[in-house]
Amino acid sequence: QAQLVESGGGLVQAGGSLRLSCTATGRTFSSYALGWFRQAPGKERELVAAISSGGITYYADSVKGRFTISRENAKNTVFLQMNSLKPEDTAVYYCAARGTSYSSRYYFGGDEYDYWGQGTQVTVSS
Repeated sequence: QAQLVESGGGLVQAGGSLRLSCTATGRTFSSYALGWFRQAPGKERELVAAISSGGITYYADSVKGRFTISRENAKNTVFLQMNSLKPEDTAVYYCAARGTSYSSRYYFGGDEYDYWGQGTQVTVSS
């Protein structure tokens, strides 16, 4: 059983940057596939970025070129670097994790993840 704790959210002006962190408990972090999701008020949760246990990444079209997902297994932490932020990026951001035997596979659906963080609010003002 893993627990995930996010940090790094906040209020930023459009065009600014934030770096989200998500730290997991447990000893099998290196075998986890990880994802960052977000949910804005009145909207469905959506996958923003994902990373396989082997470091292969995926980005939603809406954030491609602006966001970077990375992982540091030695610190049990996954990061989401967000640059050139837009008001439409405003949402609660969640990290998610699941164990996997496939080092090159990442996962798109929220129901494919076993562990979730509590969420961190990101607000981008215009």
